[in-house]
Amino acid sequence: MSSHPDPRALGAFLRARRAQLTPRDCGLPTTDTTRRVTGLRREEVATLAAISVDYYTRLEQGRVRASTPVLATLTHALHLDEDQRQHLYQLAGRTDDQPRHHRQTQRMRPAMRRLLDQLTHTPALVLGKHLDILAWNPTATALYTDFAALPAQHRNYLRLMFTHPAIRGLHKNWAHDARDAVAALRMEAGADPDDPDLARLVGELSVRDTDFRTWWAEHRVTSATYGTKHYHHPLVGDLTLDCDTWASPDHSGQRLMILTAEPASPAHDALRILTSWAAEQTEPASAKNTTR
Repeated sequence: MSSHPDPRALGAFLRARRAQLTPRDCGLPTTDTTRRVTGLRREEVATLAAISVDYYTRLEQGRVRASTPVLATLTHALHLDEDQRQHLYQLAGRTDDQPRHHRQTQRMRPAMRRLLDQLTHTPALVLGKHLDILAWNPTATALYTDFAALPAQHRNYLRLMFTHPAIRGLHKNWAHDARDAVAALRMEAGADPDDPDLARLVGELSVRDTDFRTWWAEHRVTSATYGTKHYHHPLVGDLTLDCDTWASPDHSGQRLMILTAEPASPAHDALRILTSWAAEQTEPASAKNTTR
């Protein structure tokens, strides 16, 4: 890769590419207001890429050199194809060490899998980097949604809190719970602020949800590993559950999230109903079709 990038050429490419896109192309809200520029505005690209408008402006003006993580987020924000992506990195004089289509897969630890399999009467999830949902048990499916039916790239706890209507509606205190989840991600981001996957997640949610954009800008952080969740489930009604998160001892960042109820409480009975319903849904077809 060239060690002598041309910042003016990079700026010209960025300007040309954003001129080719419309807000609708990128999932941005549209208005009836007459636009003074063709294509996307600088601030819209900056929002999509989760970088400041000032930083993006300096990129276009050739006054700053783009880092590799920023190039990764710009690839996503500007909807670049493979050839355009390679051209972007060449202009910036950078090596694309982790192409977007080769995103590293998070692998669940076998011990986490065993723990999850043994939790048969309470909802449980295994969370990975950036609150990605790596695995779940049937009761978690009954409580939240059928995670297996979702594209793998959409299985993120925070993303679903903001974009999945059923999961958003499940939380009786959604604003409180969602704000706490944003603070947890913000805490995690401090350890690796240049991660391109994190930048893509933040950029997407910043564009799609005003509350996320506001709460992310607050820089509030939390490392809380326990709390209380208040849900309203369409099948069993109201549930008050204790939520505990247990970190893997190997520093992999993987966590086991478990939701439990006080014994003999209405929520405990509701979980038994959900567990029974989940078992019926996962019962082999041959058993379901057996004549009784």
